[in-house]
Amino acid sequence: MAFESKKLINNPNDVVTEFIEGLVETYPGLQYLDGFPDVKVVLRADITGPKNDKVAVISGGGSGHEPAHSGFVGDGMLTAAICGDVFTSPPVASILAGIRAVTGPMGCLLIVTNYTGDRLNFGLAAEEAKSEGYKVEMVIVGDDCALPPPRGIAGRRGLAGTILINKIAGAAAASGLPLSDVAAEARHACEIVGTMGVALSVCTLPGQPKSDRLGPGKMELGLGIHGEPGAIVADIQPVELVVSHVLSRILSEETNYVPIKRGSRVVLMINGLGATPVMELMIAAGKAVPILQLEHGLAVVRVYTGSFMTSLDMAGFSITIMKAEQAILQRLDAETKAPHWPVGVDGDHPPAKIPVPVPPSRSKTVEVLSRPKQLNQQGLYLEVAIEAATLAIINLKDSLNDWDSKVGDGDCGSTMSRGATAIQEDLKKHYPLNDAAETVSEIGSSIRRVMGGTSGILYDIFFKAAYARLKLNKQSDVTPLQWADAFEGAISAVMLYGGAAAGYRTMLDALIPASTVLKERLTNGDNPLDAFVTSSDAAIAGAESTKQMEAQAGRSTYISADILASVPDPGAMAAASWYRAAALALKDKFKAGGT
Repeated sequence: MAFESKKLINNPNDVVTEFIEGLVETYPGLQYLDGFPDVKVVLRADITGPKNDKVAVISGGGSGHEPAHSGFVGDGMLTAAICGDVFTSPPVASILAGIRAVTGPMGCLLIVTNYTGDRLNFGLAAEEAKSEGYKVEMVIVGDDCALPPPRGIAGRRGLAGTILINKIAGAAAASGLPLSDVAAEARHACEIVGTMGVALSVCTLPGQPKSDRLGPGKMELGLGIHGEPGAIVADIQPVELVVSHVLSRILSEETNYVPIKRGSRVVLMINGLGATPVMELMIAAGKAVPILQLEHGLAVVRVYTGSFMTSLDMAGFSITIMKAEQAILQRLDAETKAPHWPVGVDGDHPPAKIPVPVPPSRSKTVEVLSRPKQLNQQGLYLEVAIEAATLAIINLKDSLNDWDSKVGDGDCGSTMSRGATAIQEDLKKHYPLNDAAETVSEIGSSIRRVMGGTSGILYDIFFKAAYARLKLNKQSDVTPLQWADAFEGAISAVMLYGGAAAGYRTMLDALIPASTVLKERLTNGDNPLDAFVTSSDAAIAGAESTKQMEAQAGRSTYISADILASVPDPGAMAAASWYRAAALALKDKFKAGGT
């Protein structure tokens, strides 16, 4: 099945040329070779062939694998990259032009991935360059470990391990070695590296429809980097299982693709294929290291994680393992100005990453709080209110998520429910309910522990500010007016730090009317529970009124007015709901009135 693809491009035929134009504008150290239309060569801006006193290192191939190879052009790595059209080997004329542009008397090393078109075109260009008097050698990279030992002449495909070869050869050339030695180091590196990939989607060529060859719930193991089918199609598995399978394949003694045995030191590369978030790549890296250490008995001494050799917009990653000989590490750690080589990965990887302990608080130690064995009147009130408020939020989870999916990021209910559940659990364990101020402080701590995002921090501020007001009271019992004052102070703190105000379409549009009515009713001498219920009516009305408001805070500011008018603000509805539930529960439980 195929779908219409969406691409931010102009003419599909011009994508490589326009990509190069943007690349050289971005990185001043890069330049492109001016010539006839077929020449798409990126080279170091500080190098010209006749004056180059080091071995030139050139790689390249079809485009669509960025940043490979043009992003790795720079002092200490590639001297030039030859860019073919998307997934198409560059023509001989381009390769030859690149050789002429950067090769001096020390000669040139071509690093070529093991695809027939690349081998033939680079090979012919090398022979023509030799006939012109240039010293040229060529190294073929075939690091693919997905397929059985090849039959015929096709051989193993060149994958992300090529980037490590580029770095090793580039560093060797920068050190001043002759061409034969640079080529020897590159060939040796090719013998100790292996790669295998896994894809969740097929890539989309510019101007072509998007394929859904894999279908939902499927992944492909052992893929190529041009959209060709992989070795196995399987159900998607947890990343730890996928990583374990890929590593076992690379290190298989059956195929013996890489001479890596237990006790060896290795380099690990987690390579994104174009549409994989950094978060997922880091998860894969975090799982790969202990698997290599514990299951395969290897010492991981370098870890490179990022997108190095992609396949346009393919979702997935590849894993590369290279034997970490000391000479290899010296080349990998050598300085380079290539813009896409990762910085900061130039030291031994410790055998185990132990988290740094949290520094102790500079404030005086606070005694451990616990739930009283016997609740006083105030404690009973707090317990009833907290239980009702949290239950209301948990029951409203799906509705809040539904509203938030229309005007936000769709997780308001889940976030609020997570906080409410934590409060319920902590209420049973250690809330000091007979101490109102400390209980309010503990609610903020529960929220801080589990609620992320803006709502979590705002509610934490709300309860900490309320705690600060309540602590001013020296008496054990808190009066209704003192509760109202703490409520008002908490709202003021949210306004101060959050930047919102009444009418901004936030939770304040429920809380501010409630606070105003509560203070007025209590000042007029109303029964406290009646005043609480009446103020909760104002909270509900305020939340409902957000349908008519223009959003001035949060993600809703990006939503059209028509959509906003269809649902109330989820944060306001959540605030109104827990406030209303607490008021009605207290009124029902203590009908005779009270403090």
